[in-house]
Amino acid sequence: MSGKSKILITGAAGYTGLHSSRYFTSAGYDVVAVTRRDIAIDGVMVEQCDLNIKESVLNLIKKVKPQYLLHLAGQNHVGESWEDPIITMETNVLSTLYLLDALQKECPNSKSVIVGSALEIDPSNISAINHPYSLSKTLQVLAARAWAELYGLSIVIAQPTNLIGPGRSNGVCSVFAKKIAEMESRNAKPILEVKNLCAQRDFIDVRDAIRAYEILFRKGVSKEIYPISSGKSRSLEEIALVFKTMTPINYSIKSSDVSKKEEKVEISSKKMNDLGWSPKFCIKTSLEESLNYYRRNYSRGRG
Repeated sequence: MSGKSKILITGAAGYTGLHSSRYFTSAGYDVVAVTRRDIAIDGVMVEQCDLNIKESVLNLIKKVKPQYLLHLAGQNHVGESWEDPIITMETNVLSTLYLLDALQKECPNSKSVIVGSALEIDPSNISAINHPYSLSKTLQVLAARAWAELYGLSIVIAQPTNLIGPGRSNGVCSVFAKKIAEMESRNAKPILEVKNLCAQRDFIDVRDAIRAYEILFRKGVSKEIYPISSGKSRSLEEIALVFKTMTPINYSIKSSDVSKKEEKVEISSKKMNDLGWSPKFCIKTSLEESLNYYRRNYSRGRG
């Protein structure tokens, strides 16, 4: 029997999930990756499970009996949350409770890191809700913290900002990188379209975020929320101009909304800093590795 700590990673087929599976495997954990579809992940045991089915989740936890849960799975698209808000609630809230309920029954001494979102809002300020997605993530975190209080489970909330770095992602930096790679390899029109160049975001490399999750397993305090950020606000125009220094394509940048200004975002990672964490990747390295990922894929004939 393996003496390694066993970690269950949900959403393992996604952007952060794939990075997490590789990271925790290389760090010496016994990784069990949970996916909805039947896929293979190199060097990792994969369990197929629909987290929206309570019985399936309970059977999964009974089989794996993890010491750690990294819950990444969810519906993470704002637009889709408008199209089907109920599915968004089921996927982000109920699936989390199914997991925590199963852990409470089968592995009450386990420790969970639930990955929330910087788009969560103060539930006492109902006017701050901008879309069903933010509501679902707010309810997810409230439910997870309540389960820790009610059942004495060890549950920590990670609240990362916008994740960037190599790999396929729906994030805006990844969208930019993919478009530039298309310009270089497929002669796509040299135009980078941005809805609002003045939009402000805090970007953190996905690998820095995953290091933070591991620290939270070791040092995070149950029921606490830990923002994970770079601490620096950047406009999308700034991101587009950084990308421009990395390519011979002299693309133009077009914005469909030139009037909408946004305040700089201020998200402190002091609580993570106090645990010994700080980001290692600079913004230019993260963006360049994202662009190179798409360059490699296009050179191999992949989209």
